[in-house]
Amino acid sequence: MDKKISVSQLKEVAQEAYEQYKNNTDGKNADYIPYLANIDKNLFGISICLLDGKTITLGDSSYRFGIESVSKVHTAILTLRQYGAEKLLEMIGADATGLPFNSIMAILLEKDHPSTPLVNAGAITACSMVQPIGNADGKWEAIVSNITDLCGSAPQLIDELYKSESATNFNNRSIAWLLKNYNRIYDDPDMSLDLYTRQCSLGITAEQLSIAAATVANDGVNPVTKKAVFDASLSPKITSLVATVGFYERTGDWLYTSGIPAKTGVGGGVMGIMPGHFGISAFAPPLDGSGNSVKAQLAIKYIMNKLGLSIFGSSRFTITD
Repeated sequence: MDKKISVSQLKEVAQEAYEQYKNNTDGKNADYIPYLANIDKNLFGISICLLDGKTITLGDSSYRFGIESVSKVHTAILTLRQYGAEKLLEMIGADATGLPFNSIMAILLEKDHPSTPLVNAGAITACSMVQPIGNADGKWEAIVSNITDLCGSAPQLIDELYKSESATNFNNRSIAWLLKNYNRIYDDPDMSLDLYTRQCSLGITAEQLSIAAATVANDGVNPVTKKAVFDASLSPKITSLVATVGFYERTGDWLYTSGIPAKTGVGGGVMGIMPGHFGISAFAPPLDGSGNSVKAQLAIKYIMNKLGLSIFGSSRFTITD
């Protein structure tokens, strides 16, 4: 039986989630990146973008924070746009590692591919694949332009975060050169690592991320700008990548308790995709032990469970005015 959920009901539940968790003090900011350690731990925002372009925003949804690993989804989309689904599977892969996002062991165990574009190794490989090959400026322009298309407005590089990340990315340097050893990086390793570090340092808002998620949920058409960003056939591929490894080694727990594929980043952002219905994002800097925003998780789970929504359920629903 079709369930009807009104926009006002969605707003009401989102407000409940915001009120319930805004004073939560669990978790702590990422401290291995100095810039992130100093972000106000009380910031908290929620945004939902519907497929007609309407957005529901609460709290600090317009605060610009470091996109970090959520950018992996955007660059995976760019490589899918440039190469197609089969080539991405061949050159990177689409399987979960079951290990932390920055695992070197995962590369050693796999050897033949970096597993998925949504962990550090696969994301660095994706940056190496971005066309035009060998042209750092051209690649960066393509990365930023793609994120702008998905979000409906441009991100802004947080220079202090970029410098902070560049000075502390020793593990990722090891990953880049290990990938080179296995012939699984397709451009200069140092250039590819720098592009990855820069894209993680882009400033984004929860509202922008909800629009990007809604673009995936809307078969590649940005619901706000109405621009066709990518072919509709790629949407299920993107959603499957997010569902498989969006919360790294905690992905199964996340899907079991929330029912929505979502991608997390150590900047405090979480971006969820409800295919055919909406994109949702929440932001709060304090993280749990796996590097996922505590309050963002709680808020999105509350909204999904209160409304009885899950991509795994048989009940259908429509959102009405």
